[in-house]
Amino acid sequence: MFILGLFIALLLLILLGFPIYLVIGIVVIAGYFFTPDLVLTIVPQKIFTTLDSFSLLALPYFILTGELMVRGGLSKRLVALAEKIVGHLRGGLGHASIISCMIFANITGSASASTSAIGSILIEPMKEKGYKPGFSAALFATSGIIGSIIPPSMVMIVYGAMAGVSIGGLFLAGILPGILIVIALMTTVYLHSFSDKFPELRNTSNKFSIKSVIREIPRVWVALLAPVIILGGILGGIFTATEAGIVACVYSFIVSVFIYKTVKLKDLTRILLNAAITTTIVVSIIAIAGAFGWLLTYLDFNDLVLNTILSITDNAVLTLIILLIIMLVLTMFVESLAILIIMIPVITYIGNLYGYNPFYLGLAVIMATQIGATTPPVAVGLFVATSIAKTDYQQTVKYSLPFILALLAILILIIAIPELSTWIPEKFLD
Repeated sequence: MFILGLFIALLLLILLGFPIYLVIGIVVIAGYFFTPDLVLTIVPQKIFTTLDSFSLLALPYFILTGELMVRGGLSKRLVALAEKIVGHLRGGLGHASIISCMIFANITGSASASTSAIGSILIEPMKEKGYKPGFSAALFATSGIIGSIIPPSMVMIVYGAMAGVSIGGLFLAGILPGILIVIALMTTVYLHSFSDKFPELRNTSNKFSIKSVIREIPRVWVALLAPVIILGGILGGIFTATEAGIVACVYSFIVSVFIYKTVKLKDLTRILLNAAITTTIVVSIIAIAGAFGWLLTYLDFNDLVLNTILSITDNAVLTLIILLIIMLVLTMFVESLAILIIMIPVITYIGNLYGYNPFYLGLAVIMATQIGATTPPVAVGLFVATSIAKTDYQQTVKYSLPFILALLAILILIIAIPELSTWIPEKFLD
């Protein structure tokens, strides 16, 4: 009952509008205070232990990489290339947004960064072509998930560091599922174009021209080389996933300042400040959620969840499905990164018990949390996209269901076919 009370308090404080890291902090302090044999001095110890990870050092570098690339105008170049490639299809701008998010994800590794950067560029052109703002917002919110699946992914860095799983392996595990998500979302947009409610999706840009695509490549090839360098370095054993963050940061600095020349040295102060603020927010959530996770482990939350699942079934596949459903439901109400960190002890416990492939299990739970983050009622992804589109939240929710179902279909496919997430890591890491 005490654990249930902690979660109820967590939800109530979130609904009252408190910041997520403050909410978890209040619940953690209350939990430690009212738990026998625990003293509050343990809290800073557990916070330090959570952050004492070499792998987490990659976070600020990838965040800074995203800031440099966004301020460097990379997102606009990527959108222009994507439009040349898929703009001729029915729902061309919708497809362009998905492709742009996929390419941008290869550099920033952040769902919110992809949604914000690409959405801020394409929302107005989509409105001009008659796209419904709610539909556009729903599309950008769900497309942003690609940023957490396609490598390099900041969520995978956190999960790998906390769960003791190879981050490079997780990066490789996300390649095929990320491509499948892109195909599923593009298919959803295409099917919408046949409905009488979406006549605007039948309007396309100019016909496809390979010459126009080739002409656009020189403007973006330097940026497109970034993911090749990152993944190539990891696969080739040149540097670790953590060191890859530093390489990406240095590369993005050179591209933005010396090649594109869109970032001036005087801009670096603002860029560094923005990156520092974002890093502080993310790390605060990681730190305090780690302390909360330890408290739940101390209170035998792992055993409670496991016993509940085992009372329903002892089948390995059904156990995983129930675990993912729990993750989906929790992230519909609480920030996804916090839930992921809090649940990591349970995830690893169940993974070891049933012998799940760590990359398969990691990718599945990461996908579940990201889908939950775009599912009402408390859908952070939908709120971000809604604010960019300047539309009503209810309208965004109205159009989000088909896209969420498409994402769930891919999650089910990955559960059913583990090789989709394990084949590439096993091939390159053996």
